[in-house]
Amino acid sequence: MPELPEVEIVRQSLDKNIKYKKVKNVIIRNRNLRFKIPLKFENFLRGQEITKVDRFSKYLILSLSNNSFCLLHLGMSGTIHLVFNNKKNFLTNTSFYNSPMLPNKHNHIEIIFSDLKIIYNDPRRFGFLQIIRDSNLLKKRFEHLGPEPFSSNFNLSYILSFFKGKKKNIKNFLLDQNFVSGIGNIYASEILFLSKINPTKKVRLLKKEDCKKIIINCKKVLSNAIKKGGSSIKDFKNTDGETGSFQKDFNVYERQGLNCKRSKCKGIIRKKTISNRSTFFCNFCQK
Repeated sequence: MPELPEVEIVRQSLDKNIKYKKVKNVIIRNRNLRFKIPLKFENFLRGQEITKVDRFSKYLILSLSNNSFCLLHLGMSGTIHLVFNNKKNFLTNTSFYNSPMLPNKHNHIEIIFSDLKIIYNDPRRFGFLQIIRDSNLLKKRFEHLGPEPFSSNFNLSYILSFFKGKKKNIKNFLLDQNFVSGIGNIYASEILFLSKINPTKKVRLLKKEDCKKIIINCKKVLSNAIKKGGSSIKDFKNTDGETGSFQKDFNVYERQGLNCKRSKCKGIIRKKTISNRSTFFCNFCQK
């Protein structure tokens, strides 16, 4: 599943290409995504101008000219492809997962503009598109989620209060979208490495300084990943022909058996399964 940095790269690509453009037509080939696409979806979207492309956590938000919104989540395998009129597209994928070119199968939705169209492809159909009628409903849609790592609400007071009396380990908390939104498996491992915290450590044992490190390193890791175009684990490219390069900066993720990158650290990167997710950490400097 794409994490916050990869979804942000998709947002930037869409904002660059469809902002201020009017939807001419909508074609639905399969309504049976995670949430069934209603029959009125096409008529609602048709004729609307995209005023902005936003993001919250791993959700893309298309702001429409009638002050409503189209919410898009990529799920486990969803990708968005940009197909331009009168232009041969060698690379259509706005993200870094699955094929970088438009597949022949599983193209469920097309949103058509005057000079291009965006195609939503999703083999596993865990993603969805959803109409949100106004800003109040949009706010309500996200109220079950925790703050983003970049939010001022993600602070020491919030973390200490949330952790109080909890018995889970810190790795599971970083993946818990009710606690903090947008962090996935790759970046959780990298954040904990920079913070020198073992992923199995119970949050009740964390000190204030540990929590401060988590706040700082959440921002640091995610900002760096966005700056470097995300993590192209399978060497795929975006629509500008560029791969994400953050995978070159991995300190622990998929480095099991290798030496720790920290100067003078004698540790080896280990791999451990926590709640059915692969977790990577240094066996020496992460206490």
